[in-house]
Amino acid sequence: MPHLTLEYTDSLAPAFHAASALLKLNQALLDSGHFEEPDIKSRALQLDTYRTGTSQDARAFVHAKLAILSGRSAETKLQLSQALLRTLQGLCQWPAGVQVQLSVEVQDIDRPSYAKAIIG
Repeated sequence: MPHLTLEYTDSLAPAFHAASALLKLNQALLDSGHFEEPDIKSRALQLDTYRTGTSQDARAFVHAKLAILSGRSAETKLQLSQALLRTLQGLCQWPAGVQVQLSVEVQDIDRPSYAKAIIG
């Protein structure tokens, strides 16, 4: 725990580098002091089919979804989302002429039903 899923639109290429983004986001989670380094798991999904509103204007987005075990306070969740958003904002030179929306959500994973095993 935690699990971070990063969704981003393919229109951000070549400026956006998912592997580098994941490393920086993982570091932000580690720096928060709430997680142990080997417990942070992240993945990135490039979206090739998407819409942002109805306009034909150039638009793109990056959305980070952080799933953590339940029991943390609303304040802690806000601190985590703000740290991830700051990290997203500084990831790259965002494409000129494109409106890029960055967002973060924090979701609870039901602690009593969560199961995990480490092999090796």
